[in-house]
Amino acid sequence: MLIKNNKTRAALIALLALGSAAAWPRVAAAETVLRIGMTAADIPRTLGQPDQGFEGNRFTGLTMYDALTGWDLSSADKPSTVIPGLATEWKVDDADKTKWVFKLRPGVTFHDGTPFNADAVVWNVEKVLKQDAPQFDASQVGVTASRMPTLASAKKIDDMTVELTTKEPDSFLPINLTNLFMASPAKWQHFYDKAEGADAKAKSQAAWTAFAKDAAGTGPWKMASFTPRERLELVKNANYWDKARVPKVDKMVLLPMPEANARTAALLSGQVDWVEAPAPDALPELKQRGFKLYANEQPHVWPWQFSRIEGSPWNDIRVRKAANLCVDREGLKDGLLAGLMVPATGTFEPGHPWRGKPTFEIKYDKAAAQKLMQEAGFGPSKKLTVKIQTSASGSGQMQPLPMNEYLQQALAECYFDVKLDVIEWNTLFTNWRRGAKDPSANGSNATNVTYAAMDPFFALVRFLQSGMAPPVSNNWGFINEPKFDELVKKARQTFDPAARDAALAELHAASVDDAAFLYVAHDVGPRAMSPKVTGVVQPKSWFIDFSLVSMK
Repeated sequence: MLIKNNKTRAALIALLALGSAAAWPRVAAAETVLRIGMTAADIPRTLGQPDQGFEGNRFTGLTMYDALTGWDLSSADKPSTVIPGLATEWKVDDADKTKWVFKLRPGVTFHDGTPFNADAVVWNVEKVLKQDAPQFDASQVGVTASRMPTLASAKKIDDMTVELTTKEPDSFLPINLTNLFMASPAKWQHFYDKAEGADAKAKSQAAWTAFAKDAAGTGPWKMASFTPRERLELVKNANYWDKARVPKVDKMVLLPMPEANARTAALLSGQVDWVEAPAPDALPELKQRGFKLYANEQPHVWPWQFSRIEGSPWNDIRVRKAANLCVDREGLKDGLLAGLMVPATGTFEPGHPWRGKPTFEIKYDKAAAQKLMQEAGFGPSKKLTVKIQTSASGSGQMQPLPMNEYLQQALAECYFDVKLDVIEWNTLFTNWRRGAKDPSANGSNATNVTYAAMDPFFALVRFLQSGMAPPVSNNWGFINEPKFDELVKKARQTFDPAARDAALAELHAASVDDAAFLYVAHDVGPRAMSPKVTGVVQPKSWFIDFSLVSMK
């Protein structure tokens, strides 16, 4: 339910906050517990490769699992960069740029006590890449292989060394590997040996289902209990290999709360200690009552991603540019979102090394937008109908319904007739990988899925390269621009950082000049929490390190 009147929304939040907290479990005084209200409608998958976008990685990926490489989340001031994780170092082969050697971290164990080693790395690579491997799980492929599309295979050199091979030279590989989480092969094998099924494939599926309920990774948090759609309880891993990141609280409880008003009410009533994306119009009350608010610009874009298939109205660059010029982003920021966004003029803003020098200036210029639409054959008596698929909530989606209604009204002044197709977040996210040609698009010619811009592949390549069209990755609209393909190849095969940055800047500038998206906002990751919560570091990232958090 969308409540447009701020007073009505505030009254509803207050009413919800009066609901009894008696139904929520109480904990022993000696145990410190952090309770978090997520924006997701369900607990992200727990078997090692989460769904629900990067909110899934935030809550059930980086908590229970580690990858070979990770993100530095220790600073609120510096950009988050890739750091060693379960690999301590890596190097591409000088003679063959498709081969990488990764040295593994010694002394690491999974939550079940078994050792992490090269065999475990090969097993986890093959769970998403090798279709005849017993542990291969097609349900984990979409959210993993699409994020590291050039990885081809893994080979053990010795117990603490692996060789990874890519399909082509790819300087982005160490960044892409932040998305491949290491699950315990021994724990999975235990479930497989006990599983019943007509064949090996059925037993494998049963083993993964059991594993998801009793998972084992190497991360700083261990699964304690799991009730789908209701709650996930994690406890600290006192034996975590990075002693600086052993959690400071005993337990963390994750609760799906997709509606912003309900999340905010739960915080106000003491049912949770922390909420993601509080209702913007409740911020004054939250501040007045002593709750803490955190925000920081994220490498994030809130866009409309256009269909470029035959017959799409967005194939006309005048239409794409008009949409970008018809949105008052400052008005959206200062009004609906209460300051909790940064206006987007591309994927990257001036000052970023990948910004480049675009010639198309994205700004609010309604007259210029109307002129472009008239040149394209539209006007007050002939509107252009477009249909956008979006969600009511979800990872990084900010406030998708109110924001899309704002765009609907704004674009109407530039002769657009915007229709909204609102579906559940995880369904939208799944449709994103199926593309504009798939029946799941339901006639939509744009999709509203926010994206991470932390690295070249996530920010640019997976949308702009023609080879990344579904089912390979997230080129939902089937963009096919030879210049983009040429620049992607140049950047991917450049291993010198400065030269690679220059190629990426050229690619980004070309995408802005092409008005490849309707660029609207960068999220600031707003969070609200009880004053009892301390030690929070809100990095410039989609992710956050819960290990640093304490409870008074």
